[in-house]
Amino acid sequence: MNKAEKADVLLEKLKEDSVEYSALETDGYSPEETKKMIRSLMNVRMPKALSDELLKLQDEYLQEELQEKGIVTLAEIPTIKEQILSIWQGDITRLKVGAIVNAANSQMLGCFVPCHRCIDNAIHSAAGMQLREECSHIMSRRRQRYGGNYEEPTGTATLTSGYNLPCDYVIHTVGPIVYGGLNQALCQDLRNCYENVLQCCLEHKIRSVAFCCISTGEFHFPNDKAAEIAVKTVTDFLEKNGDCMERIIFNVFKDSDYEIYKNILE
Repeated sequence: MNKAEKADVLLEKLKEDSVEYSALETDGYSPEETKKMIRSLMNVRMPKALSDELLKLQDEYLQEELQEKGIVTLAEIPTIKEQILSIWQGDITRLKVGAIVNAANSQMLGCFVPCHRCIDNAIHSAAGMQLREECSHIMSRRRQRYGGNYEEPTGTATLTSGYNLPCDYVIHTVGPIVYGGLNQALCQDLRNCYENVLQCCLEHKIRSVAFCCISTGEFHFPNDKAAEIAVKTVTDFLEKNGDCMERIIFNVFKDSDYEIYKNILE
């Protein structure tokens, strides 16, 4: 089968997997429409076991998507300070690093909004449905321990596999949400995100990590202040922990964020 045929088969299997979408009419879809529908059905799928057939189809499809996007290695990302820190502008799901950081929500199951543009959706979509399944198992264990209404607190760091991503791991952290004005508590919450992610790397011997812009965008943390906290927290951690990391990447998507980090680091 060529790629288009594989995509068609995967779409049909996803429809069969979700009873409520089994009657969805998708005949005559263009390749781009098929791609969007595959991602949409992956996004809305509740965590549950994957059949071997569906898992194989999905993994083959996502690996072809990854090859088309192109994998970016550490050697292709220049350092900007002390041969450790880097700024990289682009799709974080292309990075072949030890871990990438996901700005998660407190439910820790990924974004259920079809094709939403948040980083949580992008990472889960590229990793595959088994990432939501792993997150669900983690949250189930935590609910058993802490109570049925448990939500992941702000500032923690949770490690999962990377699955179809080129990175080895994903580290999920729930950033602070700015409803009104910024205050010291929110700033400390964001510091905790960066510190705990780096501590997670240290504990699991992960030598390279790419941070997204935690809490900016959907969570409304001011971009310039968020970058200032990110760089200060990372540099302080490196001063205390010596050569624990090979590379730390500040991954940005917007031109404005690139300029903010560039001005801070250069």
